[in-house]
Amino acid sequence: MSTVLVVEDDPHTRELVRLYLDRDGHHVLTADNGSDGLAAARAEHPDLVLLDVMMPGLNGWEVCQTLRRDSDVPIVMLTARVEEDDRLAGFDLGADDYITKPFSPREVAARVRAILRRSARDRAEGQDNPGQLRWENITVDAREHSVDIDGAAVRLTPTEFRLLAMFVKQPGRVFDRDRIIDQAFGYDYDGFDRTVDVHVSSLRRKLESANGGRRVIHTIYGVGYKFGDG
Repeated sequence: MSTVLVVEDDPHTRELVRLYLDRDGHHVLTADNGSDGLAAARAEHPDLVLLDVMMPGLNGWEVCQTLRRDSDVPIVMLTARVEEDDRLAGFDLGADDYITKPFSPREVAARVRAILRRSARDRAEGQDNPGQLRWENITVDAREHSVDIDGAAVRLTPTEFRLLAMFVKQPGRVFDRDRIIDQAFGYDYDGFDRTVDVHVSSLRRKLESANGGRRVIHTIYGVGYKFGDG
């Protein structure tokens, strides 16, 4: 049984989502504000967090950013804000997915199932591939779901980790966005191309920060991305 934390200040929406997730067999925790949601995430270690953006006090973006400092739990943002820049801001802070209000609770339940399946596949692949992937001074450990550069840990979101593992397995290969969506996001992904760019940009920024500014992910304009020395 998976544990899902729903952080939503609207009581009707919160209860409706809770009922549908409960019917799917999940253990559901709820919070009606960002501060309580953050505390619950830290205390209960849920398998997934559904996080409303627009909440009084500590908003969803702030909760997401804070959670990402010490957790790789999948985070799905719930929001009435439909502008692309708002979506991209959420992804840049470490969100894994985005559901726009008004939404069908069936859609939320289906998206939760898809993301949890993907997380389970990640764990299974880690168990089936206990060895480490290495490229020069970068080490990717699938079992521990960890990355280090010259022995220093680099914290990545689950999506960023999948991207890096994909790149390290095939350095020098040019990946177009369709292949990236297939391999790093999964067949159930229904996002938009710029989301791929944001996730890759965030991964590139973290790697450069930890690696003395050295760039190892290169943009191939009009095609996609390549990992390696250029």
